[in-house]
Amino acid sequence: MARISPDQMRSWLKVYFIAGSTNCVQDSVNVLEEAIRGGITIFQYREKGSNCLEGEEKLELGKRLQRICKENGMPFIVNDDIEMALELDADGVHIGQEDEDAQEVRKKIGDKILGVSVHNLKEAERAKRAGVDYFGVGPIFPTATKKDTRAVQGTAMLEQLKDFGIPMVGIGGINAGNAAVVMNAGADGVSVITAISHADDAREAAAKLKGKIFR
Repeated sequence: MARISPDQMRSWLKVYFIAGSTNCVQDSVNVLEEAIRGGITIFQYREKGSNCLEGEEKLELGKRLQRICKENGMPFIVNDDIEMALELDADGVHIGQEDEDAQEVRKKIGDKILGVSVHNLKEAERAKRAGVDYFGVGPIFPTATKKDTRAVQGTAMLEQLKDFGIPMVGIGGINAGNAAVVMNAGADGVSVITAISHADDAREAAAKLKGKIFR
C-alpha cells in the first residue's frame, strides 16, 4: 500500500463522520449506513466515553462498521486504538496529543493513513515531521462530546496552518449552520459527531453538511 497523496486525502476529508456506540441515539450500524447515503466521505470509529464497548464487543462492532465502509469504497479510520486498527487492517488511525507519539505510530502502521489532532503551531510542526497525512484542527466551536477538550479557538489556527501543505479538517462543534465558516477559513473538510449521530435522520443531516461543503 502506497502512502495516500495529499490531493486524495483532501477529497476524502470533505465530510468526515466520527462515531461509536455511545454517540448514536439510534443503532450505530444503521446511522453509518444512512450517513453514507447522505454523502459522508470518510468514517472514523471512535468508541469512547461512559458505557463504551470494550474487548471483543468493541472489535465486533468495528468489523461491522468497517464492512459497511468497504462495501461503499469509503476509508475506515480507527481512533487511538493502534492494535485494533492493525488487527482489522483499517485504512488508518487518528490520534490525539495525549495518545502515542506520532512517529512511533507511523512506524507501526507503515503507509496507512495517519491523522493527528493539533491545537497550536508547535504540535502541527511536530506532527508534520512525523509524517502525518492530515491534521484535525480544533476545537473550532464549543462541543459537549469530548469532556477533556482544549479551549475553543475559532478558525484562527486553520488560517495559520493553511501554508503548511498538510490536508486539514476542522473539528469541534461543527454543524450545517457553521460548516461554511470552517471551509472559508482554509479547512479541506469538516468532521462531525453529533451533527449526524444525534440527528433524527442521519441521511438528511449528512446531506445538509455535504451541501455546505460542495458548493
